[in-house]
Amino acid sequence: MSLQVVWFKRDLRTYDHEALFRACRGGPVLCLYVIEPEYWALTDTSNRQWRFVRESLADLSQQLVDMGGRLQVVSGDVTDALIGLKQRHGVFTLHSHEETGNLWTYQRDLAVAAWCRREGCIWQEYAQNGVCRPVSRRRERFKAHWQRWAARPLFPVYEHAHFVDDHSGLEPTQWPENVCDEDDRCDGRQHGGRHAGLAILHDFLHRRGESYSGSISSPITAEASCSRLSPHIAYGTLSLREIVQGTQQAREHAASAKWSRSLAAFATRLEWHCYFMQKLEDRPDIEHNAVVPQMGALNRPYDRARFEAWQQGRTGWPLVDACMRYLHHHGWINFRMRAMLVSAAAWSLSLPGRPVAEWLARQFVDFEPGIHYPQIHMQSGTSAHTVLRIYNPVTQARNLDPDARFVREWVPELRNVSDAWIFEPWLMSANLRKQAGWTDQYGYPLPLVDFAQAHRQAKAEVAALRLAHGIQPDRPVRERASTKAPVRTGVKKPKKRAAKASGQLDLF
Repeated sequence: MSLQVVWFKRDLRTYDHEALFRACRGGPVLCLYVIEPEYWALTDTSNRQWRFVRESLADLSQQLVDMGGRLQVVSGDVTDALIGLKQRHGVFTLHSHEETGNLWTYQRDLAVAAWCRREGCIWQEYAQNGVCRPVSRRRERFKAHWQRWAARPLFPVYEHAHFVDDHSGLEPTQWPENVCDEDDRCDGRQHGGRHAGLAILHDFLHRRGESYSGSISSPITAEASCSRLSPHIAYGTLSLREIVQGTQQAREHAASAKWSRSLAAFATRLEWHCYFMQKLEDRPDIEHNAVVPQMGALNRPYDRARFEAWQQGRTGWPLVDACMRYLHHHGWINFRMRAMLVSAAAWSLSLPGRPVAEWLARQFVDFEPGIHYPQIHMQSGTSAHTVLRIYNPVTQARNLDPDARFVREWVPELRNVSDAWIFEPWLMSANLRKQAGWTDQYGYPLPLVDFAQAHRQAKAEVAALRLAHGIQPDRPVRERASTKAPVRTGVKKPKKRAAKASGQLDLF
């Protein structure tokens, strides 16, 4: 029997791993992970992401040892690694999960496919999530496809597998600590590995999840009330399907109506996860181009001073800056506040989307291209959605951090500012600034722009572009994601007025 090679990518687990299961049934198995320096040199990848992956690889390695196997980790180009395997073992069958990644991974996969065709190696790919591929064969509505995928049985860990170890590759002590040049500590980030992911999942489904509904928008409550599973979903230490089915089981045994509603809301967002990834699968070019090309003409020149102030959490808007500093430390922030950070960059500071998207991607430990890039377009107005997601930083602060607890924790310059001025410190008199302990050398900056005026100008420009090009705004995502198929989420449709007030979809 020929060798079966399992190429691990963003699926760092052994349970519910179809590629590994099918390979084990096909013959002797070699497990491969390739550290790709070219990938880690991209503008949307970072050390904080790699460190999560490194910890997940260590956990995966132990999972394979428990099965009687070994993870072979090499560094370099994937096709070069495959060439080496063919030289040592002859023609083999390659197994992996499909990946909806950035354009670089898409081009890499095309190169791997071409190599396999030339060398006579079969490449079997399996669905990692509810994204439909190939797009040209998508005949049914997304929800029906997703529901059928989510209900499939989970693949168990294969027993009595026959593993091959050719004693090549790097030992764990040789795996790099850093893959990027940047100095990126991110001391508060989540840790990788399936065992860590399972603990978080159990904690959410049986302890924290009750407060999910109604608590995931404020940065004060989101850290505990959000599932916190996003990096484990992004790198596949848990399978999305096991989370979906685990959530359904928890709902069936929910102790209260509140528990059931919260888990139903979470289950809906797991579907939205794949819905947004489908957008990138359908339109891989939106990593670099506006969803609606004409909207790319919005007047957003690159201003280095504004960009650096936004990066550093020095915009002069307290909640915006608190969220950015929180993100620096944790590599995560809740979805609503991510949208506000994009809004501040795109609408308030008129910054171009590409550098904003790339820099935020590097900050997110849970960076998922299929969610990140469609959301960047939605929040910055370069898609065709009806509602412009423009966030008033003062209103958001008053609604989501009414006691300024979050702001004072993450912006120490404001700790001595009274509640009356905490969200609009630019209105403080010189005497009040002195009372807050500010000096010429130490203080809090004035806003770079008048956000109200900037927002008026931006809305007018969008209206003019839409009129000039005859752009008809799209339906809200809640409508587009729905179909005639029955929805078993137990979540009532929100009133239009409430949806407009929030203006945002929260994931996880």
